[in-house]
This record gives sequence, C-alpha cells and structure tokens, in this order.
Amino acid sequence: MALNTQNVNLKISAGRINQFPRDPIPQVAFSGRSNVGKSSLINTLLSRKSLARVSSAPGKTITINFYEIDKKLFFTDLPGYGYAKRTFADKEVWSALTDGYFTNNPNIDLLSLVVQLIDSRCGITKDDTMMLSFLVETGIPFVVVATKCDKLNATERKKNLAALRESELIPPDVSIIPFSSLKGEGKAELWKEIALHTDIKI
Repeated sequence: MALNTQNVNLKISAGRINQFPRDPIPQVAFSGRSNVGKSSLINTLLSRKSLARVSSAPGKTITINFYEIDKKLFFTDLPGYGYAKRTFADKEVWSALTDGYFTNNPNIDLLSLVVQLIDSRCGITKDDTMMLSFLVETGIPFVVVATKCDKLNATERKKNLAALRESELIPPDVSIIPFSSLKGEGKAELWKEIALHTDIKI
C-alpha cells in the first residue's frame, strides 16, 4: 500500500477525547516536551513548510492534531509536555487529554508507533523519563528521535548520542535516530521505521 505524502490534511485539532477520529487506519503518534521540535519534524517528514504550525510560545497548544496522510495513515501530534509556565489548569487539561489518548482511545489498537522526541542538546529530562517509562511499561512500540543535532559540534554529538544509547530508559532494541529539520538528517531513517511498523510502503 503505497503512500502519497503530498495528499495531507489536518483532519481535526481535538481538544476533547470524544473528538478523536475513528477512521480505521494506523496512527503514528509524536511525543516530546514543548519546544523539542515536533512541528518541525512533522513538516520535514511531509516536505511541508507550515502544515504543522511552529508555535512562537512553547506549550501554548493543548490539542491533539490528527494529520491524515493519503487517507491511509494518521500522524498524531500530541501536545508538548514540561512547559514550566503553564498554569495548573492547563497542565490538568494536558494530562487529561494525553492520558485519554493512551487509555480512553477507541482506536488505541491502531497506534502502530510512538515517535519519542528528545532534544539532543540536553538529553533526557525528568518529563522525558516519565514518558519513556510509560512506553516501556505498556509495551507500546516506539523509536527515539534526537532532535536539533545540527546545533551540536562533532564532539558533543558523539557524547550526547552515546549517552542516549547507554540510558537504561531506552531498551537496546529501540532505534535512536539523529535528526535535523534544517538539514533533513534522519528523515529517510524515520520513514523506514514508520513503514516497518505500519506496513505502508513509502
């Protein structure tokens, strides 16, 4: 089943669990802290400049965006976590919506892969630790994408990627993909992982 990545639209920005689409197609969810580069990653994968909007205020968006690709695949953009300036009420909304995606989603069986983004410059944060632990405990397939690698020099890059690989939070069989939206590094590798887990030809 070949995928036309040019045929993309935003199906819905869901602010409530009952708004999640029920289309019987695979989903690939993108998770990470605020300002880790999720929108840039999605835009790079789909060769678009502004399909996924890069917010000028990290943590501002508390919706789950479902991007429908060729009516065969959803890219599910989860709201960023760990933004310190969020109000308590905002954090409650984020928690309820994100938890609902994983625990009260009528199509959770169609979640084929979680793309877990980690900022390569600062490594695994406390919030990242919670998310990685959740993914391991639930057995949800995931890959780790180390974003913003172009901002590291060669020595920093080698050291930081090695630290990710050696982390006990990331099982040895989980792929770690260095990524740069600026240079397009990691795009082909990530698409291979997505194709592997969804049985969709790219």
